[in-house]
Parts: sequence; structure tokens; C-alpha cells
Amino acid sequence: MAGAPDNTLRLKSIIGGSTGNLVEWFDWYVYSAFTLYFAPHFFPSGDQTAQLLSAAAVFAVGFVMRPIGAWIMGIYADRKGRKAGLTLSVTLMCAGSLIIACTPGYTTIGLAAPALLVLARLMQGLSVGGEYGASATYLSEMAGKSRRGFFSAFQYVTLISGQLLAIMVLLILQSVMDKPELEAWGWRIPFLIGAVLAVVVFYLRRGLAETESFKNAKAHDAPKSGFLALLKNHPRETGLVMLLTAGGTLAFYAYSIYMQKFLVNTSGFSKEVATQINAVTLFVFMLLQPLAGGLSDRIGRKPLMVAFGIAGVLFTYPIFSALEGTRDPVTAGLLVMASLIIVTGYTSINAVVKAELFPAHIRALGVALPYALANTIFGGTAEYVALSFKKHGWEQGFYWYVTVMIGISLLVYLRMRDTGRNSLISED
Repeated sequence: MAGAPDNTLRLKSIIGGSTGNLVEWFDWYVYSAFTLYFAPHFFPSGDQTAQLLSAAAVFAVGFVMRPIGAWIMGIYADRKGRKAGLTLSVTLMCAGSLIIACTPGYTTIGLAAPALLVLARLMQGLSVGGEYGASATYLSEMAGKSRRGFFSAFQYVTLISGQLLAIMVLLILQSVMDKPELEAWGWRIPFLIGAVLAVVVFYLRRGLAETESFKNAKAHDAPKSGFLALLKNHPRETGLVMLLTAGGTLAFYAYSIYMQKFLVNTSGFSKEVATQINAVTLFVFMLLQPLAGGLSDRIGRKPLMVAFGIAGVLFTYPIFSALEGTRDPVTAGLLVMASLIIVTGYTSINAVVKAELFPAHIRALGVALPYALANTIFGGTAEYVALSFKKHGWEQGFYWYVTVMIGISLLVYLRMRDTGRNSLISED
């Protein structure tokens, strides 16, 4: 294609876009990684499960803003450019992290403390809602046809890296600070780090190259992106993204985000051991993403998603049940790793699959909005649903819930076309 970026520019752009994505997700996941430490400051209670439930509810509230962010910033990225959308999203994330870092506790300012926490998560939810669509679209469009699965997998590499970096910061603080210090004020440090890194990324993203797909759409005066245009012209693809996301995003949050709490609150491991298990398994999980993405370039996207669906339906309940009774960290780590290997069939290619379904002029919105809706409904509520089942004495109900939702997505995977062989990005 005339004017297509050379390999050097393509690689530079993908690295630049991925680095920014890493910082965005670090800021988002720091909340989850440090929940066990800051929950008592915002939600005073003698019951640890009740505190975690309150913090998980705020985590879910942040997801309420993700569809709104996806809607507003998806249209913005389609009309003003992928680079512009990426720059705006990181600005909002920086502000949210700074608010959390500086907000006094409940004993100091009362109900204003959880109120400010909610405000910060709303801002971060708006940011992440737009970030996913812009970054997934940017990486998919910048990658060449033959390696689109491989390079777009770095969207989840950086997503996981952000989560892993949050956990590594927690491990470092656990090793250099006394527990009372960490619980009293040390948990604020990662939020400050996130705010500073977001400022750096802001300037980094201003120097990114724009994608040829966006330039060509603008040059040919393509129709404007918008909510009504998405529903009117692409209803099937919109519904498809929601359904294929539902089981995958729930599984990802159950296997990774909630797992740290599960290992402490159900399996009985210490916070430190649970964090170590989570860090090691997530690191291996991160390395698997480009390998699986590259495999999809050879055999197609559909086989990987079907494999995830089948394995998720068969093994989710047995894995969680086994984790309930294990007290050996190695055994627990292997079980967690097994669940993450299963979900790799979804995480490694979900970004490119969605991007390949839509034309360039509405791609960022098409990727972001239905994904964000599914994430809000299923991913954002995963911890809350799991803890609710536990509080009512039927924790196994959550295992069945995850299994059923993966099964629903599996039916979609079996019926949909292979986007790698029918990609609309190739037509840009």
C-alpha cells in the first residue's frame, strides 16, 4: 500500500503506543493490587470481607464510566485521530491517580473520602473506556498484515505488564516497609508513581505517528463515526463484540484480578504469598500473549478462541475447587497458571479480532463501545459477584457463573467467521 509505514516506523509506533498503554493499565490495576491495604481507610469495618466488598463495589463503579468513555473517546479517536484519543485518555488517568493518592481517610474527612474515591474511579473509568478502543485500533492498524496478530497481542502484553508492574511495586513496598507503615500511608506511593508516569506518557504520545488507515479514511471523506451510525450500519458486529467479550473478560478478571483476593480470603494464604503467586503467574501469562498472537497469524483467530471456550467450560470449576483446599504455594501457582493459559486463547487476539470487524471510519468506536459494555456488565462486577456468593455461603456459585458465561461465548466463537482471513483492516 502506498504510503504504508516502513518497518522501523511501524516498530517505533507500536513500542510507543504500547508503553503508554502499560502506564494506563498500571494506574488502573494499582487500585486492585492495593485494595487489601487501603480499604480500611475508606470503608472502616471489622469484617475484611465487607471492606473488600465495598472496595470492589467502587471498582465496579469505575466500569460504569467505561462505556461512556468508549462512546465519547471512540468517536473522538475516529474523527480526530488515534493519537489524539490516546493522549486525552492518559490525561484523565493521571488526574484520577492523583486524587486517590492525596485523599485523606474516612476518619479525617468522613464520607468525603469514599466520595472522592468514587470520583477518581469515574475519571479513570472514562479514561480506560477510551484507551482500549484507541490502543487496540492503533496497534492493529500499525501492524502489517502478516504479523497483525503478533503485534496487536502487545495490547494485552502491556495491559498485563501494567497489572504486573502494580504487583511488583506492591512486592517492593512489602519488602522495604513495615506492615503498619504500608497500611497507614505506603499504599499512596503507587498512585503517585502512576500520576507521574502518566505525565511522561502524555508527552510521549504527542510524538506518535498517525495510522494510514485513519489518514485514508479522512482523505476519502468517509462517513462520520457516531453511536447511531454504529447501531444502524453495524448492528451484527456490535452484538458480536459484546457476546465474544462476555465470557473472555469475565474469565480474565476471575483468573487474574480476583485471584489475589481469592488466595487470601478463601485459600488462606498470606497477602505476601498471594502477591508472589500472582506476580509469577502473570509474568508467564504476559510472555504467552505474542506467542499465541503469532500463532493466530498462521492458523487463524477462530481456533484459539474455540480452544479457550472449550477448556474454560471444562476446567474452570475444577481449578477453583482445587484452589479452595490447597495450602501449598507451588500447587496453587500451577493451578492459577493453568487458568491463565486457558484464557490466553481469548486475551492474545481479542483486540485484533474486534478491530478486523469494522471499517476504519468507525473502528475505534466499534471496538471500544460494545467491549466496554460487556466489560462493565461482566468484568467490572466479577469481584463483587464472587464476594457476594462467598458472603452468602455459596462460593461455588461463582465458579458455575464463570463457566456458563464462557459457554455462551463459545457458541459465538463456533458460529463467527475467522476475522484473520476476512479482515476489514486489509481493505483500508
